[in-house]
Amino acid sequence: MANDDVILTQEGYDKLRAELEELKTTKRRELAERLKVAISYGDLKENSEYHSAKEEQAFMETKIKSLEQMFRVARIVNAENTDASTIQIGSTVTLHDVEFNEDVEYTLVGPAEADVDHNKISYESPLGKELLGRSTGEMVDVEAPSGIIQYKVLNVKMA
Repeated sequence: MANDDVILTQEGYDKLRAELEELKTTKRRELAERLKVAISYGDLKENSEYHSAKEEQAFMETKIKSLEQMFRVARIVNAENTDASTIQIGSTVTLHDVEFNEDVEYTLVGPAEADVDHNKISYESPLGKELLGRSTGEMVDVEAPSGIIQYKVLNVKMA
């Protein structure tokens, strides 16, 4: 993988595309309306509404440019072209945490769509790096600040 590649699952691509469309249409219109109202208050030097809206506009335009750049170099992982028996980007993996005797499930994704709250971890994370290429039944040791965490791969499926 080239360093400038952005790896996305189809689901992640679709979600980020929808976010970009929302920013470019609805959010831009809402912000333009906020700016119009703020300008109507007069004296722009001391107009906190205006400065807040301008700051938000700058942030939003930066986000739009960032997403557009990401889509120029994005590569979508296609589940049909991967080996379902080994852990790949896009795989959903059930692991057994040996120390705590509990099972956890993660989906391995690219950094742009990682979301720990939804059990989506980046293939660049310490656990993600250790999981890539592994199969059901294998043991995985992950170095964490608290020490080594050991997992057993229980199941691998493509999302």
